[in-house]
Amino acid sequence: MPDSSTTPASAPVSDIDDAELTLEYLLRRMRFKSDFPALSTSVSRVQALSNSETDSMQSLCDEVLQDVALTQKLLRVVNTAHFRRAGTDPISTVSRAVALIGAGGVRNMALSLMLLDHMQDKAHAQQLKVEFLRTVMAGTLASELSRTSKEAEDAYLGALFRNLGRMLVSYYLPDDAEQIRLIMAGKDGEPPMTEVQAAQKVLGVPLDKLADKVGKMWGLPDGLRACMAQPSGTVPKQSLAARPERVWWMASLANAAADGMLEVEPGQLGDLLTDLSTTYAKALDLSPHALQDAASRARKRLTELTHALNMSVPTQSPADKLLDHYYVDAPNAAQTGGPSAQDLGLELTSADGALAVEMPLPEQEVANVLTNGIQDITNTLLESFKLNDVLHMILETMLRALNCRRVIFCLRDPKTGALLGRMGIGEQVDIVKSAFRIPLVLPAGTTPDLFSIVCLKNADMLIADAAAPTIVGRLPTWFRDQVQAPTFLLLPLVMKRKGQPDIVLGMIYADKGKANSLQVNEKELSLLRTLRNQAVMAFKQTTGG
Repeated sequence: MPDSSTTPASAPVSDIDDAELTLEYLLRRMRFKSDFPALSTSVSRVQALSNSETDSMQSLCDEVLQDVALTQKLLRVVNTAHFRRAGTDPISTVSRAVALIGAGGVRNMALSLMLLDHMQDKAHAQQLKVEFLRTVMAGTLASELSRTSKEAEDAYLGALFRNLGRMLVSYYLPDDAEQIRLIMAGKDGEPPMTEVQAAQKVLGVPLDKLADKVGKMWGLPDGLRACMAQPSGTVPKQSLAARPERVWWMASLANAAADGMLEVEPGQLGDLLTDLSTTYAKALDLSPHALQDAASRARKRLTELTHALNMSVPTQSPADKLLDHYYVDAPNAAQTGGPSAQDLGLELTSADGALAVEMPLPEQEVANVLTNGIQDITNTLLESFKLNDVLHMILETMLRALNCRRVIFCLRDPKTGALLGRMGIGEQVDIVKSAFRIPLVLPAGTTPDLFSIVCLKNADMLIADAAAPTIVGRLPTWFRDQVQAPTFLLLPLVMKRKGQPDIVLGMIYADKGKANSLQVNEKELSLLRTLRNQAVMAFKQTTGG
């Protein structure tokens, strides 16, 4: 009878220990890159929020809004033709984007952009650009081949993260990545190896093992980590409909097609895609031209992405093969004469060839951001909406327009009649909002504080310097002890009632971290009041007036 403590022959203890030691060594090398911990934290938090059944849409929006550059890029991407319906107004808030596209779609965009943001290195710019665009092409192809929006979200992420090991090594271990590429090409007259064999020789472990180790560290769900691994064996000959393996093999097909789009000449690509379609047809229930059609749509989406991000793509470069001016199903696909990169609105070169998404965006005036947010909210109020979503859009618009430290919404408590901090966006908002308690019914002889006066008199107020002698004595104790904002704006929400006294519904509070830094002109104040009135209108619509 065999010893129960013995590990099966397929996985000796020494091999497991060696692999773990190798993975730990590689992770230590990667951590020397200062932004790897930041990337890990960002991915972990976004993925955890999007998988949580208890965290709301607002939590995902708040996480994205913490990164101003990410917010700007995401809004540019969601305003491309693929996401916006013809004739509709631009999307100017992350909240509106989530409402229209869904939390999964916004999560996928955010994760893609995080990988791009954290993997920029001028010394290896062109190779990193190819890896990023090839990876996004694979994800986009997988989503285009999907039957439902949920499957499209899962397939996009599965195909994207199938390349995580390759992308991590390309950026964090570039010399090793170059060695892997040379071995795969057959350097020094040696026979070429597969990527799995080359990675094992150079790193000591396959790329998917490294990706799984990082994925586990990031808290990626088991289903996604299963999809990140290349399925073993040959493509199934029976339909995988309604089975989890369908997404795994879809990721395999999408990545194989993306590799082909990079490696073969345009004139031969049609044949390659046809062969792939034939191989995967039964397993994925593909029609004869499904892959070619999906590739055409994916090219357009990828071209829109590069345009939205101002990403330079040099003509005749490997990455250029992935863009829309190659027509994979056209008889003359190998011929020249298609629209140029300039025609497509792409920048051809950058001064140093960096993998640069050359943000920042063009300067936008405060009034423009407020106006666009008002339009977003107006469009939402014309549809079926949730009150919290509208309020969150209002807070987000103010946060971005005024570059606030935090924005908080206070709502009247029906039991006590006081205004309590209910929701907000910005620094430590979950802690700070709980401090807000503004009494509206005061005992006789009590002197009201500044917040109570502003709300009871329905008077908008901007305090430029909270430390001024005329102000500091009127501030409530809870504000001085727990909030301590040097400058802030108060906008009460008051609903007028026919034949009855007006009622204070709530208040919007915004602050910044430096005295006299929060300033608004008359036009901006008028737009801020419009936002506040939209909040009142949302209350009226949800309560029937």
